[in-house]
Amino acid sequence: MARATKINVDTSQRILDVAERLVQTRGFNGFSYADIAGTLGVTKASLHYHFPTKAELGQRLIERYEQRFLDALATIERSGVDAREKLRRYAAIYTDVLRSNRMCLCGMLASDYATLAKPIKEGVKQFFNRNEDWLVAVLEEGRSSGALRFAGSPDVVARGIVGALEGAMMLARSYGEVVRFEAVADRLIAEL
Repeated sequence: MARATKINVDTSQRILDVAERLVQTRGFNGFSYADIAGTLGVTKASLHYHFPTKAELGQRLIERYEQRFLDALATIERSGVDAREKLRRYAAIYTDVLRSNRMCLCGMLASDYATLAKPIKEGVKQFFNRNEDWLVAVLEEGRSSGALRFAGSPDVVARGIVGALEGAMMLARSYGEVVRFEAVADRLIAEL
């Protein structure tokens, strides 16, 4: 029984890995279970066994992606660097995704937002809310320590950072030039 459970977990993870890559390169509406089945050499029925609906697959993708992102933010927090360096490291997460010829999973889902199931929409919002919450804390810390200077509410600045980085990713991808993203991220952080 333990071996069957391990095989199921491994298969689920492989499905998620392929689906994540497809969402990050094509968008949620740009792939089907047939694409995943073909890549993995399994039947569509086996995909439905693990993820009965594409909406359930999407929810699980967001949960897994968000957890990894939150783990990366926790690593930044533990590093003990100042607020400005935290922002640089935050932007570097996006840069690493772009360098692997992918886009932010939730950014890609946001572009398909109108067609997504409600639980996926909620997951996308939660992902961005958690990003903004973390950024607000970093901005407040930076303002208090004098490491950062900005006018207005940290909430609005945090939304601007997320929006600018997500948009910069799209443009950099259009040109196939990660340096375009890096220039925007550097400028954004330098202005704080």
